[in-house]
Order: sequence, then C-alpha cells, then structure tokens
Amino acid sequence: MERRILFLGLILFTAAAIAETDNNTSRQPLWSTAAEESDLLPPGDSDGGFSSMDSMLHWAISHSDPEKLNESAQAQERLSPSELLKRQLEIKEIMEKTKVLSDAELMKISISDLNNVSTSLEDRYRALHELLELVELLDNANDLNKLGGLSAVTQELNHYDSGIRAFAAWVLGKASQNNPTFQQQVLELGVLSRLMIMVKSDSIEEGIKALYAVSALTRNNLASQELFYAEAGGLMLQDILRNATIDIKLRRKAVLLLTDLAEYQLENVDKDEPPFFSDQDLLKSVVDLTASTDLDLQEKALVAIKSLLQLRTTEARVFRDFCALGDALNRMKQLLHDLMADDDQRDYAMDVEDVRIEVEHIFHKKLVKQ
Repeated sequence: MERRILFLGLILFTAAAIAETDNNTSRQPLWSTAAEESDLLPPGDSDGGFSSMDSMLHWAISHSDPEKLNESAQAQERLSPSELLKRQLEIKEIMEKTKVLSDAELMKISISDLNNVSTSLEDRYRALHELLELVELLDNANDLNKLGGLSAVTQELNHYDSGIRAFAAWVLGKASQNNPTFQQQVLELGVLSRLMIMVKSDSIEEGIKALYAVSALTRNNLASQELFYAEAGGLMLQDILRNATIDIKLRRKAVLLLTDLAEYQLENVDKDEPPFFSDQDLLKSVVDLTASTDLDLQEKALVAIKSLLQLRTTEARVFRDFCALGDALNRMKQLLHDLMADDDQRDYAMDVEDVRIEVEHIFHKKLVKQ
C-alpha cells in the first residue's frame, strides 16, 4: 500500500490526460463519496496488486482530492504526446515491479540465490528464511525438489557458517513433516547421515535444528528409521540423554524422538523391534531424567517411559532392578504433590500426575506378567 501511495501522484498526473484523449469522456469528476475505510482500498488489495492499468487509474481517480485532480489535468494538457506516452510506460513498469509473485516464482528466486556462489551471507539467510515459510505448504514442499531446491538446500549443510547449516536443516525438517514423498527424496540423497553428524556440533542451534530434521525424517518412515538405527542413532540418543551438560533443549528433542520411535513400534506390531529399545543403559538414561530440575524434561521422560514399557522387548525387571523406576515414580509423586500446593502450578502438576499414575499402572501390570 505504501508503494502505491508513492506513485499515486504519477498515476493522477497521467490519468487526466488519458481522459482528455477520449472524445466520449466528459470533464465530470469521477471521485467517490464512499466513507467506509474498506471502500478506500484499491481493487485486488488482498493479493497485493491491480488487475490492469485501467483498474489502477480508475482507483486513483475515484479516491483522490478533486482539486488536486483538476490541477493535475491542467498540467497534463501541457504534455506532448511523446511525454504522455513516457508517463504511461513509467506506470506500466511500476506495475510490473509491484506485481505479486507466485510461490513457485519466489522459490525459484531463493533457489537461484543459494546456487549463486557470490550471494552474500545475509542474502543466503534471507533465501533460506523465504523457503522455510514456503515449504510449510505440502505442495510447495513437494515442488522444492522439482525446482532444484532440495539440492540447493542440502549443499548448505556443508556451509562454513553454522547458522546457515542450522537454517538449511530447519528447512529440510519443516518440509519433511508428515510428508512421505519429501522424506523419501531426502533419504535418497543420503542427507540423514550428515544431519546426525550435525547433531553433535559445538553449535547448540545447529545441533537442535539438525535433531529436529532427523526427527521429521524418521517420523512414521520405516526406511529412514532403519538407516537411523544402522548409523548408531540409538547410541546418539543415549549420549544426549545421559549427559547433563548438554543443552536442555537438545535433550528434550532427543526424548521426543525416542518417544516417536517407540510409538511407531506400538502402532506397527508386525514390525520387529530394534534391539536398542531393550538396552539397559538407554532405559536407565530415560528414567534418570525424571530427577531433572526441568519439569518439562521430567514430563517428556515420563511419556517416553510409558511408551517404552509397552514394547514387547522391554523387561519390567530391568525397569525395576537396573533403572529403579519404582523409586523414580515415588519421587515424582512427592514432587508433584508439593507443586499442587502452588496455585500457579496446580493444574500442570495434576496433569502430569495423571500420566505418572498411568505409567505406574502399566509398570505393575508388566511386572505381574513377567
């Protein structure tokens, strides 16, 4: 809208002369008397442009000051035909520059910037940010590879700047969300292995975004999960979960990924369960998170334990004897009881306690069966 205001004077300057050249057009003013704010918006404003030059001129004339329009008309009378044509061409050029681009066109521009080795760091960030927003739509995500964008983004995973690497991983993760087609395309490029290496980066943001992408690529995708396990993904998760010095946000994402993987197994009982689910050290690292000072991490660990307990290959006695799950659940019970005394924490504590009771029930039931 602001850009239109800047060249409104030029439109008005030309409009009067155009009207003058039409023999069937009188000098009666064409301005509108509408007072509603919505009536003052130009046609097509919802998508950012005018449908034609005529509609632009009509809007400019009908929503302008009558006195200024008459002054502009008088000035136009002094223009030669060549000068008038020049003004019309200027307006047309401005219209082309302000035309709204389609998503595909915007993606092509960003992809071109990424493929250009001379593109500045700032413009690379801009290009990746543009793609991040566009690939939220499933159709756009699936078009990314067709337009050459998947290759362009994946090459940024090797950029010297950790921020660019993190942003590229973020784009891949966003496009992979609940999108089997895109997941398969990324898998074929061998990107999952690179992302798993990035998870271990010294840059916290890079590690977080890479793990986000790994989670998105493996969610409900058996082929990606098999590669994840083959690349020692279970050991990677275990290292993150048991290391208290690692950033808390990365540990939360690791727990969520573990829960997703366990949930997939529960929903696909005909699939063999990977051995790493029954690894004692892994299970203990999850149970130990219930003693974290971070309440959100405690809750996520509890949800993960609930899923792990229901797997066929996990043993209740391991949870009891090696992981001390019974003690952990009792400790959480007391903590949640104390939190319920706080008005600000009561609702949250009660919700978590419901999950804790459910986990306790599953745990005892599994102990009886085994």
